[in-house]
This record gives sequence, structure tokens and C-alpha cells, in this order.
Amino acid sequence: MASERKTSEERTRERLIDLAAEFYDQFDAGEIPHMTLPTRTKSNIEYDEDANVWVYGDRTSKRSANSVRGARKLLKAAYTIEFLARQLDEDRSSTLRELYYISESWDNEEAHFSDQDESNKLIEDLEIVSEVKREDFHMRPEESGAKLMGPLKIREQTNRGDREIHCQLDVGQGGYQIPNNPDTIEFLEHDVEFVMCVETGGMRDRLVENGFDDDYNALVVHLGGQPARATRRITKRLHDELDLPVVVFTDGDPWSYRIFGSVAYGSIKSAHLSEYLATPEAKFVGIQPQDIVDYDLPTDPLADSDINALQSELEDPRFMSDYWTEQIELQLDIGKKAEQQALASRGLDFVTDEYLPTRLDEMGII
Repeated sequence: MASERKTSEERTRERLIDLAAEFYDQFDAGEIPHMTLPTRTKSNIEYDEDANVWVYGDRTSKRSANSVRGARKLLKAAYTIEFLARQLDEDRSSTLRELYYISESWDNEEAHFSDQDESNKLIEDLEIVSEVKREDFHMRPEESGAKLMGPLKIREQTNRGDREIHCQLDVGQGGYQIPNNPDTIEFLEHDVEFVMCVETGGMRDRLVENGFDDDYNALVVHLGGQPARATRRITKRLHDELDLPVVVFTDGDPWSYRIFGSVAYGSIKSAHLSEYLATPEAKFVGIQPQDIVDYDLPTDPLADSDINALQSELEDPRFMSDYWTEQIELQLDIGKKAEQQALASRGLDFVTDEYLPTRLDEMGII
């Protein structure tokens, strides 16, 4: 595993140096240095119906040094490439936030980033043109990884050596924290029957406290709201490599349906990585608008922004199915939304004793 990791790092460094060499070759050929990227706008995002994921279209834009603004962007790219290559040489890592501050130490003031959004977008640009993930650059997000709990034994590569962990027996109630780069994890053995991705921490804790992972051999993955890349990546690996069904359990509102969509079909922001992050076979377990009616759940009224989002989802390829059309139209009709925790109105054990077993049985998961 260590030799494979080293090969991967060497390959990543070579791709970065190749990018810098392209600038040099353009200079040498008397051309204005430039970098060509897919146009990263909503109008250039296409839904690949064969792969069931979002991808970039054919439109491109050119970052060129033919203007002062363009020259600054390429200068910042060159400095960032040098920093990333050195980081790989030294087997170090840094966060996206740290990169923004690190630029303040660069000797050319024109190379300093004006804000973190600018440095974040540049890292995404380098991912796209190099066809290398930022995790392979040793760049980490600022937020902590999400957690999982269930009958799975893994081996994780760390900078202090490999370690084997059982994601029930060797962890506390909080579970196993997913590392920034889940590709450093090797799946050793498991008794998992299905993967349950849960939006909120409160519901994740309820499932664990009630022993849902034990009773149903479920691997409970906390999404923590809009899921981080690491969370989506390990979910896809669990499905693809272990052939495990994946279900997504969220609140009953349009924004939560989009959380499901990002797990299943990818997001616009990371369209260049959809085939790496998305799990099109994932299924939505709830909260459904039909559940609000059937269980008379406590609700909040839909805000104007909720209504607009639901109407937009009726035109979204990710939700163009009989099931989603029926559920979204029902929600617009009743004018209500509900949280996962609303199930507690029928008792703290209702979600694990009745709601989820019933839904999972209907879906053919258990």
C-alpha cells in the first residue's frame, strides 16, 4: 500500500510540473500563456443520463495572460503549483484555509490571494486541468470529516503507520471519523447489510443509541447536512466495492432532497468529479411528504423559497420520476415540511421500531 501511495504522489507531482511546463512552452513558442478550462456555469452543466450524474458540457473558457487580470491569475496558479509540488516532496499537507494565508508569504505581492474563495477556486481549476483530485495534492478541507458506525473493519493509512479499526468495537458512541481522503482506507471484513446515510446529527445519534446498526447490520453514515466530498466518496466506495445498497434519510424539505441528489447524482460545484463521488443507485428513504400526511407529523409551513425550490426540482433531471413528481406535488399541495426529529412525536423508538423497518421493507432493503 505504501508503494502504491508513493507512486500516486509521484504521478500527482508530475502532473503539476507538466502544467507549469505548459506555461514555459507557451512562452518559448512566443504564445501568450493560457489555461483552458470547462466553463463553470450552470448553463454548462449537463445531466449524463447514461451515468446518472452531473458533468461539464463542451463549452470552455480560457485563462490568458493577455490582460493584467488574466496574468495575475496565471501567476497565482504558478506559485500555487510550486507550493503543491514542494508539499508533496516533503510529504506534508495543508488546509484550504492555510493556503490562503500561505500566499501572504510569497515574495511577489501580485501572487497573494485576495480572499479564500479565490484560492479555493484555483485549487478546483488545478483539479480540472490536471485531472488530479485535491486530496492527492494533500489539500484538506477545514471541516472535520463525518462519522460512521457499523459492523465494518478497516485498515487506514496514517502518517504514523497503518492501523486496523472496527467501526463498532473500536470506537465510542461518536463512531469512526472519515479521513479527508477515504482512498487511504482498505475494507478488511464486514457484516454490513446496507448503508444508511443520515442528514442530521440528532437522528444519527438516535439510531446509534437505539442500536439500529446492531439490529439491522446497518452502517450508519452521518452526512452532517450537505455532505463533504470525503463522505460522498466513501459512500460510493462502500456501494461499488462491497456491493452494498445505499439509502439516504433526510428531513422532508426541498433542500434535504438536494442533499439526497448530491449523494446520488453529484453536485454542480463538483461536476468534474461526479463519477468519483456520486452513487446513482442510492435510494431515498424519507422523510417523504406522504409521511407527513400518513403520520400526521409536526410541521412548519413552506416558505416562498421552499415553494420556489420545489417547483425548480420538478424541472430538475435528478427528480424527473413518477415518485418524485408525486411527492413534490403533494408537498406543494399540503404546503408543509417536516424534520426527521418530528418522528419523535410518536415516541423516541418509533423511528427505529416502526418507521425505518417499514420503509426499508417496502424498498426491498431488509
